[in-house]
Amino acid sequence: MSRHATLAALAVSAAAMMALTSCAAGASSADEGDGGTLVYAHQQEPPCVYGGWIEQAYLSYQVLDSLTSLDENGDAVAWLAESWATSKNGLDWTFELKDGVSFTDGTALTASVVAYNIEYWMAGGNSTAKVWLDGYYSSAEPVDEDTLIVHLDKPYPRLAETLAQGYFGIQSQQALETRTDEQNCEQPIGSGAFTVAEWNRGQNILLERNDDYTSWPANAKHAGPALVKTVDWRFVPDGTTRASAFKSDEVDAIYDVPSVEWTTLEQGGFDLQKYVTPGRPQQLAFNTAQGPFTDEKVRKAFTYSLDRETLVETIGLGVIPYEGNGAVSQSTPGYSQKAADRYTYDVEKAEALLDEAGWDSTNADGIRVKDGKALEVTLPYGAGTIINAEGASILQGVAEQAKQVGFDVTLIPVPPSEHFAGAYTQRDERDIAAGYWTSVTAGIMWINWRADTDESPNGNNAAFYNSPELEDIILRANSESDIDEQNALYAQAQEYIADHALSIGLYDRLSTLAISPSVAGIWQEHSQGGPVFHDAHFTA
Repeated sequence: MSRHATLAALAVSAAAMMALTSCAAGASSADEGDGGTLVYAHQQEPPCVYGGWIEQAYLSYQVLDSLTSLDENGDAVAWLAESWATSKNGLDWTFELKDGVSFTDGTALTASVVAYNIEYWMAGGNSTAKVWLDGYYSSAEPVDEDTLIVHLDKPYPRLAETLAQGYFGIQSQQALETRTDEQNCEQPIGSGAFTVAEWNRGQNILLERNDDYTSWPANAKHAGPALVKTVDWRFVPDGTTRASAFKSDEVDAIYDVPSVEWTTLEQGGFDLQKYVTPGRPQQLAFNTAQGPFTDEKVRKAFTYSLDRETLVETIGLGVIPYEGNGAVSQSTPGYSQKAADRYTYDVEKAEALLDEAGWDSTNADGIRVKDGKALEVTLPYGAGTIINAEGASILQGVAEQAKQVGFDVTLIPVPPSEHFAGAYTQRDERDIAAGYWTSVTAGIMWINWRADTDESPNGNNAAFYNSPELEDIILRANSESDIDEQNALYAQAQEYIADHALSIGLYDRLSTLAISPSVAGIWQEHSQGGPVFHDAHFTA
């Protein structure tokens, strides 16, 4: 009998729980003698394996190697690049590549291939990789087969750390040039520990071991190809279903452990891993271009109306960390506690600010009114994509608390299809935007706060806020080589954002894993907290 009980398929709609398919393939190494099949339940199915969303980065990390990896201290270590050096002016980065690395289509990793990948990103092949390098990248120059020089227009001393994120995985140039976009979406060709063998939409992706793998990162737990033969990466959106399947030994590991299950699993002897993703936390960004939040007093009133910490602690049961800082999370280098502590729960202040702003009367429902217009605000959120079930409950609490001082908050859960199509991204479609953006540095603020203009649109500026002063602080930080001075500038930028109540934090985005005692070697990579299966193996 296999290690896993066989699961009956669950007939569900696309909007509900995805099917847990049969675990017949999930036999341990003792059963098969080849490393076995590890069954893993993930909470979201992305549109592609490769791309600019963290859910894609989690998958592509198994298939595509990057130039660098991050160790547990957040320092860049060798991966496809054995070493790197910068010029004195910080504008030229020389990367020396590992020799003898091949992609799984048999083509060789060369400096020309890496240069092609970078140009591919910048031409729109990966919007997230592009937005990180925009304004800094100039060109990529292959010097010989194994030497690449990346030329910058401005210094970017944290480039090596930035390239460790899963968005920067290197693909076969031949695959990018000769295969269709759909093929490269579903089965990207890399040099990584696994290949994509099969994708059953709505159910699972099967990752097969690359037996010829030679290019593991310096911080891998072992040298050589992956230890398991197959990873059955299943899509199970419902947290209760994931936890139940895990506790009944139907899967070996799950992602996004429900807070209500954390203590039970911990007491049950399971391996629980929790990674607070650096970058922008789950936060609320106010529309400063139109609507009631163009008034800073109203933004501050909304902020003072919320007992955010109690709300997060109550719903998150102490598992989800409260985050007061709307700019970056507490795990981000250069974090400002002063910005995080800028606002406390103070109903009297909230009411006084609304009075000062002219919202000094209420209607029969207790909603503030100004010039005959009620204080109505819309808060759309990516349901099941950007915001999970616990996050949705926290937003419900936000709406209820804000109503106590006179805000009428309409929550709009946006389904995945509409979210990916760009719904509620325009200035006239929302008053508040909820969301996060993972990053390895506080440089994420340049992406989130660069001006949004007709000449140079920035769809990542969720507050539609343009400030040359704020831009200047962030740009100086991005190019500052002295880390202490860099962090001081990043802190200054965070405090500017807090002082003007442009964005307020709710909670830190978590990457959590629960792992069976019969499995060892699964760890969370240190740029985004995704699971790494290269070192995973069965112990029983």
